[in-house]
Amino acid sequence: MSVFSGADSAEEQFDAFVRVHGERLTRALVAAYGPVDGSDAAQAALCYGWENWSRVQAMDNAVGYLYRVGQTEARRNRTKAVVFDTDSVASARTAPDFEPGLVDGLRSLTESQRMAVLLIHGHGYRLVEVADLLEISVSTLRNHLRRGLEKLRRELGVEHVA
Repeated sequence: MSVFSGADSAEEQFDAFVRVHGERLTRALVAAYGPVDGSDAAQAALCYGWENWSRVQAMDNAVGYLYRVGQTEARRNRTKAVVFDTDSVASARTAPDFEPGLVDGLRSLTESQRMAVLLIHGHGYRLVEVADLLEISVSTLRNHLRRGLEKLRRELGVEHVA
């Protein structure tokens, strides 16, 4: 039974679910598919969740399920490779703390590596949260994160000091 089943109506239950999990779902899909396709996929997943709320709310990992719905939507509608909005980071490129090769470095990662790096280091999620969202083990997530960071360091010409 869902933790959101205590609300009065299905609409209130779903609204509570979106308040708690909507941003996390959107960030995960944006990390995987870029800001445009990821946001569209998150909206499609949440629409699906609302239309099928009686079934979705009873699931053990409703967020993970809706992530998969969004993933399918993004893959179906994507016509090109993941594009990061370089216009939105263009002004940041002049900031002293911005690494100019970061956007290209992130593009070079696999989808799983990019999601691990962005969600954990970019958005501050815990390993357990990301593993649960992606329905993978923490060990597998650690491998994606380690490989992604290694590749990103190579791309940027940075040495890692342990």
